[in-house]
Amino acid sequence: MSGIIGKKIGMTSVFSANGKYIPCTVIEAGPCVVTQVKTLEKDGYAAFQLGFEEKKEKHTSSAMKGHFAKAATTPKRKLAEFDEFPSALNLGDKITVELFAEGEFVDIVGTSKGKGFQGVVKRHGFSGVGGQTHGQHDRARAPGSLGNSSTGARVIKGMRMAGRMGGNRKKATNLEIVKVFADKNLLVIKGSIPGAKGSFVFIEK
Repeated sequence: MSGIIGKKIGMTSVFSANGKYIPCTVIEAGPCVVTQVKTLEKDGYAAFQLGFEEKKEKHTSSAMKGHFAKAATTPKRKLAEFDEFPSALNLGDKITVELFAEGEFVDIVGTSKGKGFQGVVKRHGFSGVGGQTHGQHDRARAPGSLGNSSTGARVIKGMRMAGRMGGNRKKATNLEIVKVFADKNLLVIKGSIPGAKGSFVFIEK
């Protein structure tokens, strides 16, 4: 599918034509440069590699400098592959928010906010013990039993336990584009999307 790389700016709100309040997310989308064209004969599959946001040359390896030089562009911070664009693309071509139109629906992929080490109540939605009792102390948010007699003296795989939460790849589907500001490279999307402010996202048609 075709798409573009963007960066989450933050959230805002707009009013619809009938006065309905709509919470929205603002995304800086592109412009992206085609840094590589992959073909079935050479790479085994067809795709277009896009680069987004400037990166200092002193922070770019020599190999990547040569890679970007082939496309006659400056080093980029984020690279991603897309396919099936409306028209054929060549090295150095630019993709902008004009790829999208108001009223279209898109899928957005991002990395969820990292929340660190969390217990089972927050991480998995355990309800805890209902009400304190004599002698219970502080065990209301404990996970409870982790095994049974049939599995022996071990914890079976997949047991929901405390651990690191967040920082995972997430996809939000069927989000409506409310506004497209082509002059500012901005997309206004209805609702929320995964990720923190300033994080990279992939917008897919």
